[in-house]
Amino acid sequence: MSPVVYQVLHLVSILVLTGFTFYAFAAPPETRKRVLMLTGIASLLAFVAGFALLAKFKLGWPGWVFVKMACWLALSALAGFGYRKRESVGALSFIATLAIILAVVMVYTRPF
Repeated sequence: MSPVVYQVLHLVSILVLTGFTFYAFAAPPETRKRVLMLTGIASLLAFVAGFALLAKFKLGWPGWVFVKMACWLALSALAGFGYRKRESVGALSFIATLAIILAVVMVYTRPF
């Protein structure tokens, strides 16, 4: 498959993961099962497409990949926390925003 397909899949799945994570922070409790299912699927697609891109571009294991993996793991976990810790939604939103900004900076600057 073309790297462009993996890039689009990776980007779309990250957008879906981000959107539903922030939705989880404000969603009613009855949406929990569906939202967590969608964020899990989007997270898995982002993970697979990201590693497919590493393989297609023969990048190996640069340091910025580990930072992006930490950001992916944090963002993947935050939807579940959003449903459990309603009183901490402000802090969770801040953490999600920081993780997203850090991941974007890593992929565009590739500092190490």
